[in-house]
Amino acid sequence: MNDLPPPAAGDVRPQPLRPAGTVAVVTGAAGGLGRAIARRLAREGCSVAALDIAEMPGLENEAGPGRIGVWRCDVTDSGQVRRTVAEVADRFDGLDILVNNAGLLSGRASLLDTTPEEMRRFFDVNTVGALLMVQACFPLLRDSAYRGRVVNVASRTFFTGAPGQLGYVASKGALIGMTRVMARELGEHRITVNAVMPAQVATPGTRAHSGDEVFARTMGQQAIREFVTPEHFAGLVAYLASPDAAMVTGQSLICDGGGYLH
Repeated sequence: MNDLPPPAAGDVRPQPLRPAGTVAVVTGAAGGLGRAIARRLAREGCSVAALDIAEMPGLENEAGPGRIGVWRCDVTDSGQVRRTVAEVADRFDGLDILVNNAGLLSGRASLLDTTPEEMRRFFDVNTVGALLMVQACFPLLRDSAYRGRVVNVASRTFFTGAPGQLGYVASKGALIGMTRVMARELGEHRITVNAVMPAQVATPGTRAHSGDEVFARTMGQQAIREFVTPEHFAGLVAYLASPDAAMVTGQSLICDGGGYLH
């Protein structure tokens, strides 16, 4: 836990620029983005609890000044979520930062072929899972001397309306709406809540349904024509977890090299 007291109004004492000494939970940490986020926060000096339903080989050995512990956890199972959060808090002595990165990636199915069961599965993982994590973590975030932080990983497809991805787009759009409600309701407890949206980043999950031509076409639409990496995206998450972002809340930030300017 970071036991540095918050500055009083008008207090200009130097504050740490990064979240060193804090405790962070990162869900979906087995994937490309989640792993990069866990590693980056550990390099910033955080104690990181990496959660996923899949194995995370070697992740515990990739910590920097901080440390990484791994837990198997299904974010759609409320019992597992509560037990895991309690174990994390017990092992690391509290909790300051929650990154809701766990998500079900989209395949390709037309609007007319999408089933109710498929829609429910997307919402269970991408929205209900985030809700369960916030509910379980709230008492710890509220009591954090650091100021609690929640970062929800959404998707810019909410703005572009990607064809063939109805369940994914709808559930990620719901997460953006949830972020705004969470920011309003948790603000009185000095907890910030923001959504972050990556470009089409090359990870094992995205590579499963997008080839080199797709990634090249995406980059060609960007203002900065370079591939966005998981490390770029992890840097945005680290900023929102830092003291510099103590008054940034309810926002939806896109990290895509200017591919979607709105």
